[in-house]
Amino acid sequence: MKRYYVYIMTNKNNTVLYTGVTNNLIRRVYEHKNNLVEGFTKKYKCHKLVWYQETNSIESAIAQEKRIKKWKREYKENLIKKMNPEWKDLYDDLIGGNKS
Repeated sequence: MKRYYVYIMTNKNNTVLYTGVTNNLIRRVYEHKNNLVEGFTKKYKCHKLVWYQETNSIESAIAQEKRIKKWKREYKENLIKKMNPEWKDLYDDLIGGNKS
């Protein structure tokens, strides 16, 4: 079964939020962290994965991404805090490390 992910990245000081969608979360976050993706995340140094959601439907992933992008920052922060109250980088957990 195919998996799709909606995710939120931020910068070191948690001042910028970027929402994206992918079918390979580990690869995509790696690309953001290593500035392999031209655009917003590279410009604003969004290298920290702070929230993600998994689904088996690309349509629902894209719909969720669009919804989140329209939200006020406060709503996005509340979403992040439910899953990740300390705003730690979740990428380390995904790849099997634990650098908390």
